[in-house]
Amino acid sequence: MHRRVTIASPVGLHARPASLLAKAAAEHQGAVQLAKVVDGEAGAPVDAASVLALMSLGAAHGDEVELTADDEQILTELAEFLEDEHEGSPAH
Repeated sequence: MHRRVTIASPVGLHARPASLLAKAAAEHQGAVQLAKVVDGEAGAPVDAASVLALMSLGAAHGDEVELTADDEQILTELAEFLEDEHEGSPAH
């Protein structure tokens, strides 16, 4: 399953948001991936459970990303986190 969302955090996927996202993705049983969307096309996906991989995307405020996971619930949780303007943690 895929879901596209826009990064709302003013700092994009910098250290703290990337860390919180990676922690939530790592707690999920299956693989969760994230890819930056450029000109309507998703780029190479990275492991969403890796802080360094997430930060390597260079996803900034306002950028579109595509989440991929095998579970609708984790997609929803992570999408809501990415679309939230403050840096809270994903709900569990």
